[in-house]
Amino acid sequence: MQAITINANEWSDAGHAVNHLYDILYMMGRDDVAVGVGGDGGISSAGDVRPDVGGYLPLIDQGMSTAGGCRYRQAIPSGRGGRLDVDTNSGVRRGFLPQGSRGYRPLRQPTAQRVMADTLSAGPTTVILLGAHTNLALLLMTHPHLRRNVERVYVSGGAVRVPGNLFTASAANPAAEFNFFGDPFSAYQVLHSGVPVTMIPLDATNTIPVTEEFYAEFRRRQSTYEAQYCFQSLDEVLARQMRRTGDGHANTASPNPPFLILGYYMWDSFAAGVALSSMRHGETGGVNEFAELEYMNITVVTSNEPYGARDGSNPFFDGRATPKFGLQEGGVHSGHVQTGVRDAFCLVPGGNRGRCEDGYTKEVSGPEAVRVYVATRAKPNTDKNSSLNREFFKSFLEVLNLPENAGRFNISTQFPHYREILYKPDFRNVSRGKPVIFDMDMSPGDFVALIYLLKEPREVIDLKAVLVSGNGWANIASIDIVYDVLHMMGRDDVPVGLGNTTSLGNPTLGCKKIYAIPHGSGGFIDSDTLYGLARSLPRSPRRYMSENLDHPERQQPHAYDVWQSVRKQLGPGEKITVLTSGPLTNLANISLSDIDASSVIERVYVVGGNIRDSDHDKGNVFTVPSNRYAEFNMFLDPLAAETILESSLNITLIPLTVQRKVASFEGILAALKQHTQHTPESRFVHGLISLLQELQRKQKLYHHMDIFLGEVLGAVYMVQGSNLEPSVKVKRVSIVANTTESTDGQILGRRKSANLLKILYNLNNGVYYNHLANSLANNKQSAVVGSFEEQKAIWSRPQKQFMANIAKDMK
Repeated sequence: MQAITINANEWSDAGHAVNHLYDILYMMGRDDVAVGVGGDGGISSAGDVRPDVGGYLPLIDQGMSTAGGCRYRQAIPSGRGGRLDVDTNSGVRRGFLPQGSRGYRPLRQPTAQRVMADTLSAGPTTVILLGAHTNLALLLMTHPHLRRNVERVYVSGGAVRVPGNLFTASAANPAAEFNFFGDPFSAYQVLHSGVPVTMIPLDATNTIPVTEEFYAEFRRRQSTYEAQYCFQSLDEVLARQMRRTGDGHANTASPNPPFLILGYYMWDSFAAGVALSSMRHGETGGVNEFAELEYMNITVVTSNEPYGARDGSNPFFDGRATPKFGLQEGGVHSGHVQTGVRDAFCLVPGGNRGRCEDGYTKEVSGPEAVRVYVATRAKPNTDKNSSLNREFFKSFLEVLNLPENAGRFNISTQFPHYREILYKPDFRNVSRGKPVIFDMDMSPGDFVALIYLLKEPREVIDLKAVLVSGNGWANIASIDIVYDVLHMMGRDDVPVGLGNTTSLGNPTLGCKKIYAIPHGSGGFIDSDTLYGLARSLPRSPRRYMSENLDHPERQQPHAYDVWQSVRKQLGPGEKITVLTSGPLTNLANISLSDIDASSVIERVYVVGGNIRDSDHDKGNVFTVPSNRYAEFNMFLDPLAAETILESSLNITLIPLTVQRKVASFEGILAALKQHTQHTPESRFVHGLISLLQELQRKQKLYHHMDIFLGEVLGAVYMVQGSNLEPSVKVKRVSIVANTTESTDGQILGRRKSANLLKILYNLNNGVYYNHLANSLANNKQSAVVGSFEEQKAIWSRPQKQFMANIAKDMK
């Protein structure tokens, strides 16, 4: 194993995936293995491929930035049952894996293209491809001289003589398999590149489903950490997926073994096994231990007939005098390209199986045919006395449990005094202030605001809950960072509610509006890692846990469930103050689901929106240049913004104009530096803001970092109010919603609007900066465990005295 690169445009998100992989390699003692992910290069309209294209988008949609839509990726759910569960490994990842010194760092993370090129330049290399083909296709297109060093590519995916597996999109495309559907044109480039290819498609993997016997044997044989981790990972998937009975076994119709666990197969692990067996016994001439293989003539369908019909679906041809990449007019790439899971062209009226074939690995003859070595079925176990029905099952369990090259430890055995401790303050003798719910989209500014709220005296602010949305600046799996901040501050009593991952009124499969957030530098990869600083936080025992019928008490609560719980806890006459910093999706869903919500909401502070008093008051949606006046939080869900801002709720708006007045790196950092004594949280905030400033100065991709500074203002103004010497105006406004991307999210003045909003226009900047700094540096309500390094030190020594000190602090 020389290197690993991460496919970032399908089942996982780059920031979560790269740190997950670093932790696995650390457990296995393989920090020598290079890891590549992402990159910020682009492809020009003329088809020129710039260095280090990140592979966040399929080639057909790749432009000069990493922002973009989800033509194919929308087939993968972004929340539960999809990327959320993959990014977190259903909660197993943080509950099991140790954490080493390697982790994502902005501008320092090796890119996928760099790692691939360096590895192949060193000599002949075998590539095992488990995912979409984007990274490898880009490498072969930009470094054609390296093709001679690719000994063979083993590809997991495709469906030749069996139906595809797009369970979310079969009504449009019944032929494709997920890995090929993730980027059909890239898959075509790989198969047609001239490098030798062995494919392990659904034809073969359909013959190796997980069985009850395999599951039972796996549960019995877990003598290494990697075996334990793999079993727990599989168990979480099966707990969600298979039919359950009271004793936890699969509920199957057939009384005869082997019992199949419905819907789950040994896809990628089987493909890796076939690859390794071929490498041991001969690429094509030798006998493969695990699979039967044969040659087939195959191509990858990239567009649908009739070819040459320009209908707006195909950026390679539409609106262009010359096709991109020199493609042939009227050729196999020139037809209709599937635009999404509900593409009208693909749907067949009255049927449930569509007519599109994008990503279909099709047997053909003639010039389009490529000779590919294809696995057709899994071989039976030669040991007739074994309960395992496949030869690969036997090898899989043997290899995972080998003492050689075994994992060194997990998170609990790495430290002699490891314990999971929940820190909950003692409020019995403390008067508590106004109940507050903080609704955040987990941008860096939101985390500063959260820390500030946790620092304010409990007699002033009683933080009842945090809600997170997954359609803003971070992917929903970043909820674990929220748990870590609460743990650091000794507030494991605060519930965290999981919000939606799509905007109001839109299906769960899609990326409407969120396409405006870059995937690469300055976007999701940074937010999902808190710009590389999330791993410096102490690790909370609380984390996202997927739905599990065996352990319903561990399940992650939804935002609405948390809202209902907080509401039930209110005393007579008490009302909730809501602070929102992100799209208004969560609050809109609560308002629409709980018709009496407004009766228990005292006030809503909304961070966002752009009030246009002149044409010079521009918005900040920099990735959509046609929309000059919208602000991100409104643009990302304009219908939710309309639902809330035009309701009868008592609303104070903290718009972009006043946020910009306090978005000064120098102002905040100077105020923090005035203090001679610092708390762990003030040091963390100083480090985060200093990093954002440095990135903005170094790299144009981070030009927008100051927009996150203004987001902190909402929390400070909610607490301090008149102490900031504010200037407030009252206006009637309306929101432009569900029109076009060039106007959605804009705020317009309206004389006859239903609701009057209080709008913060100005304040005393110096007072604001000094108060924020003073609060963060105050020793009261300071961090219980200041960092992961401090946590490791605690786990390395007896904890009796430490726990006594904690108990004292909690009082």
